[in-house]
Amino acid sequence: MKKILIVEDERNFARFMELELIHQGYAVTVVGSGQEGLETATRDTWDAILLDAMLPGLHGFEVCRGIRRAGFATPVIMLTARDSVMDRVSGLDSGADDYLPKPFAIEELLARIRAVIRRSKRGTGAAQAALAYRDLQIDPVAGTISKAGLVLELTKREYELLLVLMNHRDRVLSRDMLLDLVWGYDCEVETNVVDVYVRYLRNKIDDPTQRSYIQTVRGIGYVIRS
Repeated sequence: MKKILIVEDERNFARFMELELIHQGYAVTVVGSGQEGLETATRDTWDAILLDAMLPGLHGFEVCRGIRRAGFATPVIMLTARDSVMDRVSGLDSGADDYLPKPFAIEELLARIRAVIRRSKRGTGAAQAALAYRDLQIDPVAGTISKAGLVLELTKREYELLLVLMNHRDRVLSRDMLLDLVWGYDCEVETNVVDVYVRYLRNKIDDPTQRSYIQTVRGIGYVIRS
């Protein structure tokens, strides 16, 4: 039985999700504050976490960052009434795997839970070999990226985006393809989110005196060329 943690302070809404998930065969735990959510998320193992962005005490984005800092890769779906592009970017940048604006149909939530769990299981397969490009080194086992021997501080999403581009070196990937490979085909974020994250990456890995690691192919997408 798969275990789902719900971190939601609206009791009626949390109870509604709990009952629906139990009906679908999930084991469900509900907590109502950010601090309790962080403690519960890092005290046990979960198949997925449903995390409200607006929580009392500790903000949902802070909870997600705390889960990632503690070394947990548990799939997190951020739930929020705010739906601007930058709100979605903030949620994903904090380490969330998906972002679902309220109100939503329970069928969509169930589909997204299945999707993030499925993607998480795919990530537990055979370990990849280390990748190198110029002075960048990616260690997929440790989940780290270093430049000239110094480990870079990247968010989970930035790391995944760079890993995909490195694994598809010399192949131009469209924004839609990157959304599919990094965010998942059923994650409803706009393609300009890809541009935002490429900009984040360039700010962290590029040397202004050298050619950018990630090349823009105008009108199509991005590529790392050998």
